[in-house]
Amino acid sequence: MFDLFSPPLGGGTVTIIHKISRALAGKGHEVMIYSSDFQLDRDYINSLAGVNVHPFHCVSSIGNFFFTPALVGEARKSLRDFDIIHLHCFRSFQNIVIHHYARKYGVPYVLDAHGSLPRTTRGGRNLKWLLKWLYDITCGHGQLRDAVRLVAETRGAVDEYTARGVSRDRIVQITPPFDIQEFSDLPARGRFRQKYGITARHLVLFLGRIHWIKGLGFLVEAFGELVKSMNDVVLVVAGPDDGYLSALTRKVNELDLSARVLFTGFISGREKLAALVDADVVVQTSVYEQGTGVPFEAVLCGTPIIVSRDTVASANVKDIDAGYLVEYGNHRELVGTLQRVLDDPAEARDKAQRAREYIKANLSLEKGVEKYEELYREAIGSA
Repeated sequence: MFDLFSPPLGGGTVTIIHKISRALAGKGHEVMIYSSDFQLDRDYINSLAGVNVHPFHCVSSIGNFFFTPALVGEARKSLRDFDIIHLHCFRSFQNIVIHHYARKYGVPYVLDAHGSLPRTTRGGRNLKWLLKWLYDITCGHGQLRDAVRLVAETRGAVDEYTARGVSRDRIVQITPPFDIQEFSDLPARGRFRQKYGITARHLVLFLGRIHWIKGLGFLVEAFGELVKSMNDVVLVVAGPDDGYLSALTRKVNELDLSARVLFTGFISGREKLAALVDADVVVQTSVYEQGTGVPFEAVLCGTPIIVSRDTVASANVKDIDAGYLVEYGNHRELVGTLQRVLDDPAEARDKAQRAREYIKANLSLEKGVEKYEELYREAIGSA
């Protein structure tokens, strides 16, 4: 269960659901995905061989809260037939409905918040923070209380659950797996550069949603400092607008960087791999970040990475020494690290290569789906 099945909007969470669902179906499990039809990607759904996807019409998307009233009737009718339910993310209309009927029919469910548990908002305790707080005290607490198991993707996510009163024995840590096969036949170097006419010697890449929480303002400011001492470099921002593109474009223009910053919009598939292959470094300077999807995809392409130090995701990067950590907001540190990687990439590429081998050996989709199967068996047995 996820409130929207759109790769541009749902980001890494949609990718995880897609991979796990396809792998489970491939092992003979009957998998059904409930979601809204908001900006639904039919081609993406059709690529899920053996998986049933039931999109419900979205009548309103105010505040990214996707109302699908038809889900109520369907849940009332069919939810009792499921052996296990997996709720993805935390605050949604869909979770309210499914939680109600799961309790009513005694169907066990697990919940993976995917980093959505904190009430992090731009500007602190504003109206959006208040709405999250209201959801938590009216609906969210019960969803956490009644989940048979809570899935944490990192050690930091474990702490987020326990801070909300969840006992440690109900939390299962599973790092999202990677389909290693996708990285076995990478595009030839230069294809992404050729498509976008990039002639600069160095390519710095951000890949993800253009949202304030991704720390793109900080990245652009640091990039503006970098070009003062390093001329032959371009910053590529590859991803869909999630409410911050206008502000970011203004900042780029104010810093006179429009000739050095390229916005590509959303990219996926082979084009995404081509971007990761051609990049000299992939940067994730988020204010808050749960997932290491993009950094580890970069590593699987042999590309160095830089991520924010104090995010939940940084622990996974640090654990396998996959790249470099910088303090969010520390322009001097980020500029210095970028210069270090771009001027002398040997150490950074060695880190990426070692981490690549670790991911291939320990975080493959085949091993990951076995962990989810064990999670579901355990949840069903504990209900």
